[in-house]
Amino acid sequence: MKISIALSLLILGIGAVLGWHAHQQQTTDRTSYEQLLAEAAQAGITLDPTQVKDAMRGTKRERERKNTGVDVKKVSAEFIAYAKEMDATEHKSGPRDEAALKKWLKINDSIMSLNAAQLRVLIADVRGRSDLKEGNLQDLVSVSTMALAKNHPRDALMLLTESADILKNSSLTRFAVSSSLTNWAKQDPTAALEWVRTNAKRFPNLLDDNAQYGLISGTAGNDPKLAFKLIGELGLKDGDAAIDLITRAVKTQQERTATLAALRAHLATLPEGAKRDETSKTALRALGRNAVEEGFEAGSKWIDSAGLTSNEISEICSNSLKINRAESGQWVEWMGAKLSGDKSATGIRRLVSDWTEGDHQAAGKWLAATPAGPTKNISIRSYAETVAKYEPETAAQWAMTLPPGQDRNETLKRIYEKWPQGDETAKAAFGKLHRIN
Repeated sequence: MKISIALSLLILGIGAVLGWHAHQQQTTDRTSYEQLLAEAAQAGITLDPTQVKDAMRGTKRERERKNTGVDVKKVSAEFIAYAKEMDATEHKSGPRDEAALKKWLKINDSIMSLNAAQLRVLIADVRGRSDLKEGNLQDLVSVSTMALAKNHPRDALMLLTESADILKNSSLTRFAVSSSLTNWAKQDPTAALEWVRTNAKRFPNLLDDNAQYGLISGTAGNDPKLAFKLIGELGLKDGDAAIDLITRAVKTQQERTATLAALRAHLATLPEGAKRDETSKTALRALGRNAVEEGFEAGSKWIDSAGLTSNEISEICSNSLKINRAESGQWVEWMGAKLSGDKSATGIRRLVSDWTEGDHQAAGKWLAATPAGPTKNISIRSYAETVAKYEPETAAQWAMTLPPGQDRNETLKRIYEKWPQGDETAKAAFGKLHRIN
């Protein structure tokens, strides 16, 4: 199989996505990564992502270490020579030909060191070659765009615009557009949006969902109100995913407060009904997760001061939250104080269950020291039902500390239902004792 520049570029693209995903943790990045792997598979390539990532890291270190001027004409000559060699040579070992790949990595390292003006010179040199296949020029445009996408996203997109006649609709090119828009929107969301509006019809295949999500993600940290507005303007199929990106962009309490205000303004533009309610729930839960991850003191303080209704706080608490285990007891007590009835029960039960699964001894110690009351009773039920599957006797002891009545009876029934397999005699005796059929 031929190890063309296209295949080499594909390998580098996968490495780029791996690095980008490590920083962004976004659904759109996983999609780009999977698309690139799929293209590699279709081409018969089996890749080790760890090795690819190491290769990308190595070339980045080399660029940073050199950090000097590069002779663009020399880079051009090297690229052309490599392209001609790849066009003319068949390698049965395919893209695993290490010598060819190392040669390309070195050339790629030089390309990634060029600025926008130098890249234009390089592309012009290759464009004028009649002895190279058209695909080489298309691939060069893609890798040149990637070279600029992070630190010079506007130049990256201008370069693509200028090369519209030779643009290649590949996963790597689409990823370059997406990452460029994300980074440009962080710097100047209005300018990035204007580029999209101007070029939407011109590049319909490149301005796909990933690119639009990238635009929203970058805009969110700068102007959350505009980011929410873009959900409707861009006509995204998955509005919840866009909202998740907006809330993920929050880094400070001030940004969270601004995003909450933008959310309320956005909701006011939506017609009343299930869709608006669901949008509200999705966003509030995400903002709540963001606040909770700051820790109990800062997170609870923000929620208390954000002007949220009891229903909104209940939505946050009913969600699965990433809480520092050492602060679990504080959060349970806070939920019990902030909410009442069913609104507090859902969040407390979920939190105590998660805590018990992770560290049942710490949860039990906290439970033993907690004053009697509704919060403790809810916690006892959750704790007992969670430990029942491996310590049913302990669970039963806790259940019997509940006041006589429906809560105790239901908890005992749940313990019976979760009784570990292999101890049917003890289970039957437990059922008989508590009159459970």
